[in-house]
Amino acid sequence: MKLTLRHYAFALACIAVPILLSACSTSKRADNYYPVTRGGDYQPAAGDRTECMASWYGKDFHGRPTASGEIYDMYGMTCAHRDYPLGTRIKVTNVSNGKDVECIINDRGPFVAGRDLDLSYGAARQIDLIGPGVGRVRLEVLGREQRYQKEVRYGKTGGGAVTIQTGSFRDEENARKLKMGLDLHYKDVYIMKVLIGGEHYFRVRMGRFKDRGDALKTAEPLAREGYDVLITKYEKSKENN
Repeated sequence: MKLTLRHYAFALACIAVPILLSACSTSKRADNYYPVTRGGDYQPAAGDRTECMASWYGKDFHGRPTASGEIYDMYGMTCAHRDYPLGTRIKVTNVSNGKDVECIINDRGPFVAGRDLDLSYGAARQIDLIGPGVGRVRLEVLGREQRYQKEVRYGKTGGGAVTIQTGSFRDEENARKLKMGLDLHYKDVYIMKVLIGGEHYFRVRMGRFKDRGDALKTAEPLAREGYDVLITKYEKSKENN
């Protein structure tokens, strides 16, 4: 068969596309691999697997609230993931030694390029990741705890513009951490500092919407993802961070 320019072009495209895809991915593909999502309504199916780089976090965050609202226990079997919905149960296997641990995603992070998973100290210890600090792991989705899905709540909205609030803290660092998690997938996330009863509070909020119906389009996926969501009146006085 005589080869034409069209044949050569098709062959080059077949070679170039896989190379381009592998260059854009930070995770090694595994069987039944599905690209991680960008927040919102993504629900990974049980059995989905992928590989990524993992690290761990410990005492600096012990006792602080996680993105799900739960208090972080460094000895618990939990972890932070950049994409999977809060409440997702996963099996994590250390590729270097075959040791595995089951844990639940209740937080967002890590906030370091090239890493997708932050294990609690307790979970990392189970697979000998404490010493190395960072290592390649295999993730397998086991399911999701439905109790992590939330309902949208409403504050005082009046008849004007509204915003979405996902947390209110006395400690500014807790607010900053929640904002960092939301910044992974959402736009216009800000921290508003308010004075109540002589104490400062740091409220994590998102966007300016014309009314409750408009805000609900963003608020409902956020709540299903596992965040505490409150639609409330938009106030111009805010501190963007």
